[in-house]
Amino acid sequence: MGGLEEKHGEFPFGRERVNMAAKRLERIITALFLVAGLLFFFSSCVSMNENMKEGDAGRNHVTSIPSRAHSPVATTADAESLPVIKPEGPIAVTINDAILLALENNRALKVESLQPEIKRTEEEKERAAFDPVLRGEYSVERAKGEQLSGGTYLANEINAGLGVSVYLPTGTGVAVDLSTTQEWSDLYSDDLHQSRIGISVTQALLRGNSLDYNLASLRQARLDTRATRYELRGFSEALIAQVEETYWNYALMQRQIEIFLESLKLAQQQKNETEEMIKIGYLAESELTASEAEIALRREGLINARSNLEKTRLQLLRLLNPTGANLWQRDVVLLHQPAVPEVKLDDVESHVGVALRMRPDINQARLQVERGDLELMKTKNGLLPRMDFFINLGRSGYAGSFGSSVDDIDGEAYDILAGISLEYPFVNREARAMQCKSLLSREQAEEALANLALLVQVDVRSAYIEVKRAREQIAATAATRTLQEEKARVEAEKFRVGKSTTLLVAQAQRDLLSSRISEIQAITNYLNAFIELYRLEGSLLERRGIKVPGKEENQGNTGIIR
Repeated sequence: MGGLEEKHGEFPFGRERVNMAAKRLERIITALFLVAGLLFFFSSCVSMNENMKEGDAGRNHVTSIPSRAHSPVATTADAESLPVIKPEGPIAVTINDAILLALENNRALKVESLQPEIKRTEEEKERAAFDPVLRGEYSVERAKGEQLSGGTYLANEINAGLGVSVYLPTGTGVAVDLSTTQEWSDLYSDDLHQSRIGISVTQALLRGNSLDYNLASLRQARLDTRATRYELRGFSEALIAQVEETYWNYALMQRQIEIFLESLKLAQQQKNETEEMIKIGYLAESELTASEAEIALRREGLINARSNLEKTRLQLLRLLNPTGANLWQRDVVLLHQPAVPEVKLDDVESHVGVALRMRPDINQARLQVERGDLELMKTKNGLLPRMDFFINLGRSGYAGSFGSSVDDIDGEAYDILAGISLEYPFVNREARAMQCKSLLSREQAEEALANLALLVQVDVRSAYIEVKRAREQIAATAATRTLQEEKARVEAEKFRVGKSTTLLVAQAQRDLLSSRISEIQAITNYLNAFIELYRLEGSLLERRGIKVPGKEENQGNTGIIR
């Protein structure tokens, strides 16, 4: 524009009028941005309503242990109750300490906890379809042509435009544009300025006219995010169950080593007694072989027990992952030992009911059914032809200068364009194929949900039976151990009076060793059976006072949308 001022020397309509036009242009641009803000506010309100409809309040779960914001889950424990582990030396933990350490430091859990946030970016991607778009354009054109009377001429044109558009979930497209054009040529002496402000509205009448259809992809993205929260919950339950089971198994291995050491000491005493009796001629030297074989057998069992203990220690360290150097060289000291819990089982139907409500995998399967409903809605609407109503309204100003053209927008010049556009493929094969696929996928999701419900019931009922079996096994193994102690004592007394052999004494001691290990194994199995039952019914986290996103029950939508 500066070139034009230099060309003409002065403003042709007076500086005051130009200033008035500039102020009017400023008001128009301000109104344009105000319209953009209103459109953005409206689209945001629709998204906020969708958040409330989808129950996204669950997204605001606190995802950290108090005062430790990097932990992916929350616990009801106070910050002071978190275990204080020294950076080196033995790690002394209770069962609760082990759980808290795993929630705080486990690498696999930290990896899994990022998945909901990653998936949530897909929601923002879908919301972007309803974000306002600001457009701007500036172009300069210069052309040289030939006149009919001979000679050449130069024509110049400058175009500038600014606009904002938005697509609303109602299937409505709205655009507001402000443009100006300046033309001058050797063919005429005066410049021509045109300024225009316009608004255009396009409304889908058939395909894409439904609010539910236009928001279906966004709702599917939110369902996918909820699904990852259920996955995180299931992973957390599996992790806590693994920590507890490994803790008790480590205690079992330690107790087994103690039993093997006691048994080895007893076998060594038996060998010493046999050697004394051989020296006095009371027994033949062949009796010593059985004692030595039993000692070798005890040492073999002790070697295996120590190896299993070391492997279990490594597994427990990996799960806890405490801070500090020399992780794999640190010992673990268990402050809790296996004991029979005083727990009263509810009836099996109660546990099945809890599982059908709280199991993360079945809630995730319900989300797949809901997602299928949305896909079915999209493909059903996609069968319709595209018919859009459109209307464009504008006012223009024409003058010999830019300021006057803006000022002339209030004049009588206007333009209106309205009509209907139609588009429909004759065969529409793609839309029909997508509709058929969505119907079949929806039916498949329902069948998968029904099958999973059966599997859940089998899992819980089987785990319930295992708890009862393990409880009865404790009493049985205790009785067996008592009898085996008496049997070993009697056999030892008979050996001392010459009415038994070294082999029979060794067998009795071996049976006693096996019964003692079976007894502590039964207690551990009982504890692990409870853990497995609570995990399979989806209540393990609540019973341990741990909060993880995905607790809410998902009832789902069980009816196919027609």
